[in-house]
Amino acid sequence: MRHRLIVPGAMVAASLLLAVPASAAEPSPGAPGVGDPYYPDYGNGGYDVSHYDLRLTYQPKTDELSGTATLLATATQDLSRFNLDFALDVSEVRVDGKKARFATSGAHELSITPAKPLAEGEKATVVVRYKGVPSKVKVNGFTSWLRTEDGGVAANEPEAAWWWFPSNDHPSDKASYDVSVAVPDGTQAISNGTLQSQRSKAGWTRYNWRSRAPQATYLATLAVGRFDITTAKTDSGLPVINAYSKDLGEHAGAARASVERTAEITEWLEGHFGTYPFDAVGGYVPNTDTTYALETQTRPFYSPDDFADGSNTSVVVHEMAHQWYGDSVSLKRWKDIWINEGFARYSQWLWSEDQGEGTAQELADYTYASRPAGDAFWKVAPGDPGPDNQFHSAVYDRGALALQALRNEIGDKDFFAILKGWPALHKDGNATVRDFIGYAEKVSGKPLAGLFDTWLYQPSKPAAGPAGKGFAAEAAPKKPASWDEIHTVDHPHRHG
Repeated sequence: MRHRLIVPGAMVAASLLLAVPASAAEPSPGAPGVGDPYYPDYGNGGYDVSHYDLRLTYQPKTDELSGTATLLATATQDLSRFNLDFALDVSEVRVDGKKARFATSGAHELSITPAKPLAEGEKATVVVRYKGVPSKVKVNGFTSWLRTEDGGVAANEPEAAWWWFPSNDHPSDKASYDVSVAVPDGTQAISNGTLQSQRSKAGWTRYNWRSRAPQATYLATLAVGRFDITTAKTDSGLPVINAYSKDLGEHAGAARASVERTAEITEWLEGHFGTYPFDAVGGYVPNTDTTYALETQTRPFYSPDDFADGSNTSVVVHEMAHQWYGDSVSLKRWKDIWINEGFARYSQWLWSEDQGEGTAQELADYTYASRPAGDAFWKVAPGDPGPDNQFHSAVYDRGALALQALRNEIGDKDFFAILKGWPALHKDGNATVRDFIGYAEKVSGKPLAGLFDTWLYQPSKPAAGPAGKGFAAEAAPKKPASWDEIHTVDHPHRHG
């Protein structure tokens, strides 16, 4: 039973103050970053975004982008103010229909103060009106917007969104997307997911794209230019949309011969990773002066340079493998990049084995033997490489070596069960390297911490290769036929 205490005068006021629950405390600003040690000011605290609706207009001649972003978000604390990551010029912000005060701070922070604070758990609609010339906007000395002769492209990692839409720019906050872009007739707008419709009026055509599955901000892409577009369906009925710049020149044939095999490669990958996690398939090749590919969700970005030496199905395998490892299952912090790149590289080894151009073991043996112990390659720990080495070749190749060592340790049955089970377990979510290690131990029933420590965390060359043996110099393995094609494309493009 609860006894009622009667307190006179000023003591009543004091008792009421003491009785105020913690949730009724003054609201506070959301943090200007999610706390990622590699990129402390990336993303924001205090809310989660569930959906982005982008209604934009883009003029290729001037590179001017304008429009409105509508974000559906939920406060995760009592919020007096919150930030978005953005770099273009903002003219107005509204929160739940009411004008909000806003200011810029830091390198890419848009600070928003709503007319009234948001309570924890409250859903909010945030509308941002903006415009700018993305190629002329530099943050920390660079732009991730790729200008082309006939338009522009947003495709980069770990940051690309700032130059075309305001966001909570960190993979830990994934959302669905509607991307609607009006461009002059004769040009096309390519984005993620499915093309819902396109309509022409007064010299402009508006393309409406939809991504239903949760998607990280850096995986959202936009490409405007003059494209040849091909469409088809997979055997399971998924729409396939591929796009090629009309200005690819001598690279056009090789690009098509590679990217047009996306549906076939996706079906092959399903045999290793399980059912494809999204509702659309494809890829695009704009005429950019770049040397990398990127796993933009459902529709990877490829550079013309990827096909400079002829067709390259291996790069398509790599980017499509990311749809499971990196896109559907995303990292929680950028130090977990091995979850993305180690598995995508290993998929190329499996493809090489399937095509008779070198087995995964032969590729692992060559990788191990071709790098002397003093090579800087072995100083990089794929399990936590540091921001300066996040896309170092060791994250890819040493990361794949870890998987081959795991395969040899636990056998094919458990290994391939893990490759399918992991993306099913974490579909549409986020996970860490430590999560994967725990899952591999659970499936295999073996203690694996030592194996993963050797291959992912020690800054030195393991005493023995992934098959448990070393190689004398005179007995070094021969280079597999697929080696050069596999290593045509990595990701050396950050901040460029």
